[in-house]
Amino acid sequence: MLGKKREGAESEVLEFFQNFGLSLTNWTQRWIPNAWIVALMEGSDEQMKRLTSAGIPRTDVEVKVVDERDNDLPPGQMGEIVVRGEVVMKGYWRNPEATAETLRGGWLHTGDLGVMDEKGYVYILDRAKDMIISGGENIYSREIEDVILRHSAVLEVAVIGVPDEKWGEAVRAIVSLKEGQKATEEEIINFCKEHLASYKKPKSVEFIDAIPKNPYGKALKRELREKYWVGEARRVR
Repeated sequence: MLGKKREGAESEVLEFFQNFGLSLTNWTQRWIPNAWIVALMEGSDEQMKRLTSAGIPRTDVEVKVVDERDNDLPPGQMGEIVVRGEVVMKGYWRNPEATAETLRGGWLHTGDLGVMDEKGYVYILDRAKDMIISGGENIYSREIEDVILRHSAVLEVAVIGVPDEKWGEAVRAIVSLKEGQKATEEEIINFCKEHLASYKKPKSVEFIDAIPKNPYGKALKRELREKYWVGEARRVR
């Protein structure tokens, strides 16, 4: 969001823009400028949907979506979002292995899962490492988090996968409630059941005072997962 005073205006006018990026790519790779946001808000349902996207690539950046073998995917198919351009980092300091893995094929692999529509708008769906595989089904934590956040008592939530003997991983919701509000595990699970396919709903819910976050405000899911995976040879099943 950017505030600026237009010529002839008596007061400051707020202009909005939306962008998305990584510190490894000088932050902004995709964006929606103010004029487009205004136009989209007055457009069709299809155009309105694009307000939920991360925008289109900047002119100095290439963005595409690839599968697990780095093959290009067509519009509408979900895969990993990869980026290349002059603003992309050259590599990690004294870590050639990590550099080779992240920049394989000349594209920076962001670790973000998403889709690109036929107009080039990119939609971020989840982090690859946050995807939960339960009973052979791919479950995206962000989809569940978006539902739980609609519950009137919930302030914050982080959804993680925990070990499960039968399903490999089970969905667990870590929830922080608003001050003075109450909710039970059963209530949260039933709320999810109303809005999600049954296999996606949490198998368990844990209530904590606050979700731990990094300096950028992102939930520290690795920290939340750690106690459940202690002693496991692999962090996926």
